[in-house]
Amino acid sequence: MGFLGQLFKSKAKKSLNLPLDLNQVKIDMHSHLIPGIDDGSPSMEHSLAMLMKFENLGFKKVITTPHVKPGSYPNTSEIILDGYKQLKAAAIEAGITLEIEVAAEYFFDETLIDKIKAKDILSFGDQYVLVEFAFNHPPIFENLLFDTLIENGYKPVLAHFERYSYYFGSMEKAHEWQRKGVAIQMNLSSLCGAYGQEVKRQAEAMLDQFAFDFVGTDCHRIEHLIQLEENLTLPYLSRLNDFMLKNSSL
Repeated sequence: MGFLGQLFKSKAKKSLNLPLDLNQVKIDMHSHLIPGIDDGSPSMEHSLAMLMKFENLGFKKVITTPHVKPGSYPNTSEIILDGYKQLKAAAIEAGITLEIEVAAEYFFDETLIDKIKAKDILSFGDQYVLVEFAFNHPPIFENLLFDTLIENGYKPVLAHFERYSYYFGSMEKAHEWQRKGVAIQMNLSSLCGAYGQEVKRQAEAMLDQFAFDFVGTDCHRIEHLIQLEENLTLPYLSRLNDFMLKNSSL
């Protein structure tokens, strides 16, 4: 059953379809808020609107994670940190008190190994590193990359496991990686049906089988946060009230 299952069983009070309490989630560890550097926020104005919505929803901190993907989003640590500096300054000027930190979402390919060995990695919390797979085909050397991260003192976090269609209907890989020391992250919007019914069913199965460690918004636009706000009473989102999520440790 693993860590989450044990914690879930230890909590006697059930949520009874109460809205998901985002004060309990506390920290969002997956978002795309730095304007203009990936497929996330298109402008600083939009970024500030998202940060205000995060505050209104009850979050205390956001860790924004721009894509690092060769060919598509060739962001460097310097580009990301410069964008973060500008975002934080604009948020302070706008009177936003939400705590803002930065890391990155790394595409899982062979180019990542050199970054790991050079310690050119933007991590968050206790040396966590957010990584993602391709959506259209399964990875072929994931164990090498996970091992390289772990051997270099990092803690891998696999983004949005429920969105990889080649794993639909099975939690075997998620549990295998959890035993290895890899954390699994689920998108809250998946439970809202944002990516279709198959992804929603996979996300629900992750709750049923305790196959996740973190949740995140993965918001790219304010509409994603509005959709979450409108769906907080959905049964599976409500059930998250009964989990002691790792988000609050960040």
